[in-house]
Amino acid sequence: MAPLVQLLSTVQGASALAAMAVLLAVEAAHPFFAFWTNRRDRAVHALRNLALGLFNAVVVALAFAALWLAAAEWASDRGVGLLNVARDRAGLPTWAHVALAVLLLDAWTYAWHRLNHRIPLLWRFHRVHHADAQMDVTTASRFHIGEIVLSSLLRLPLIVALGVYAWELVAYEALMFAVVQLQHANVALPPRLERLLRRVIVTPGLHKVHHSRFQPETDSNYASLLSVWDRMFGSFRVREDLENLRLGLDDFDAPDDATVRGMLAMPLRPSPPGALDRDDV
Repeated sequence: MAPLVQLLSTVQGASALAAMAVLLAVEAAHPFFAFWTNRRDRAVHALRNLALGLFNAVVVALAFAALWLAAAEWASDRGVGLLNVARDRAGLPTWAHVALAVLLLDAWTYAWHRLNHRIPLLWRFHRVHHADAQMDVTTASRFHIGEIVLSSLLRLPLIVALGVYAWELVAYEALMFAVVQLQHANVALPPRLERLLRRVIVTPGLHKVHHSRFQPETDSNYASLLSVWDRMFGSFRVREDLENLRLGLDDFDAPDDATVRGMLAMPLRPSPPGALDRDDV
């Protein structure tokens, strides 16, 4: 299984870079929001976000990837976990194993994202992502290492409990990250295509609402890949006048907040008076 996981990881990395390059070009040619007056500011913004994303990727690769693989192989060999039990006792075919793995992993991603908005400690880390007032494709890589470590640790018992194969996890992440890059991009789909796609996946229009400064909108559209979870759990929200959205978080607009050092220090800072700190949520 390890060679397959390695191959899928390589394909995932290459496809992510290719998708980012395409979306950066589209953003430059047809931006939805006119954030930038010069290329230098846009490049600085992108490099800071990507530096944070690269740091996170290195930590995950060195500290967690092998553990995920070992957990998946241990569960598979012993028939442990929901899907492995169904495979061994009910003859669950491979295609159904894969489909259910994607659904269950995506359901967990929805739940984890929602928890990041509800639990004050998790929100302190997650607000690093939401504080980007110039959201573009590079914002998809802007997460605090604390959030990444916590989610990576929780994946270990999740992999065992669900009984997902390691290659299924890599394949799901490749698919999810492609959609995540699109939904963060500073672009808009044609209205008919947007309405069609959002029946199935999270679109740029839906995710722009999630990055609104208006708290009821911030606390909506938590799904990462399939929009069904928001519809199912009452967090689905559509807004047609996207051009009037104000992105980012109030009280986190200082220039220092956008630096790599500022982003890493953001969870440690006390919330400004009146800021969205989730203490009463």
